[in-house]
Amino acid sequence: MVACRDQSTCDGGPSKIENRSRRYRKRYRPSVDLLRHLRYFRAVAEELHFGRAAERLHMAQPPLSRSVRSLEEELGARLFDRTSRGVRLTAAGETLLAESGELLARAERMRTLVARAHRGEHGTLRIGVPPELPGRVLARMLTAFAAEAPGVQVEPRELSTAEQVRLLADRELDAGLLQHPVELQPAGLVGEPATGLPLGVVLPRDSPQAGTGPLPLAALGGSPLVIFPRQAAPGLYDATLGACRAQGWHPSRIVHAGSPEVVMGLVIAGRGAALAHEAVARKEPRVLWRPLGTDGPRWPVSFVRPAAAPHPAARRLAATATAALRAEAGGTGEFLAGRPGPRTAESDGAPRPWDVVYAVRRPEEG
Repeated sequence: MVACRDQSTCDGGPSKIENRSRRYRKRYRPSVDLLRHLRYFRAVAEELHFGRAAERLHMAQPPLSRSVRSLEEELGARLFDRTSRGVRLTAAGETLLAESGELLARAERMRTLVARAHRGEHGTLRIGVPPELPGRVLARMLTAFAAEAPGVQVEPRELSTAEQVRLLADRELDAGLLQHPVELQPAGLVGEPATGLPLGVVLPRDSPQAGTGPLPLAALGGSPLVIFPRQAAPGLYDATLGACRAQGWHPSRIVHAGSPEVVMGLVIAGRGAALAHEAVARKEPRVLWRPLGTDGPRWPVSFVRPAAAPHPAARRLAATATAALRAEAGGTGEFLAGRPGPRTAESDGAPRPWDVVYAVRRPEEG
């Protein structure tokens, strides 16, 4: 038979864990009670009457009196002089009244900030966005989210879809705008339904296809295609090439470009045509943008976040940003769905200021 080392435990007394728990409560519980005692004390100090203070606090008078006595014992000082004619503050009570207001205000502020952080209304949200995302689309998303959660600081990083998937899985990003199709489940990610951003063809201004209005992909014949490298977003890369070929564009050569600026440079140099959002092409006056027909491909994107323990604000950002993306897309876009893009001055045939300088041929001019 093994002798019991802790006789209190063998006799049914408290265990070591229970003793530690009691010591913890004894050490830390008074700090919680102190705030409650201070709130009760201030009510009595302001009313100078225990009965009225109890009514104000919606409690009985005996517990209020016990709370004040406990506070006096905690501080080792008498806070009130109690006489048959009423109650008045002692010098210690006057001091506590002056000092306790700021403490209670800071405690309330702490509670508010902690609650806001728990709800995802405070802190920093690290997000990834693809290099091809137009600035106006990013601005629309950030502005909409700032109105929803003004206390959250969003830090966007320009990253490819492949880079975002890796960083999201490693918890180095809180959310990311990914280009689809992409496998989410193996990386432990979940996301919103994809929204298809409308695309058009970016051409040099001296291209035979120069003009305005929708341009069928088949009209590009064997023109080279300028596109991002496959490793940046393999699923979207393959789907885009498949859609181009299905609609009659069979590029004689594929030219890769790692950024929108390089894409524009290659197009200007006559190395090929590119597919891009209108806002990307509008930054460069030496190219023109023609919308695709109603059956033209779209580039689908959606906000994605880790499935397990995501940032509290990630879901709200995804919902707000998705609404902004759908507004930009002119509706709810499906992947490679045949939906026309939003009406713009250029797609309506209205000339831009530099069209005169570069003498863009218009359809009616032949």
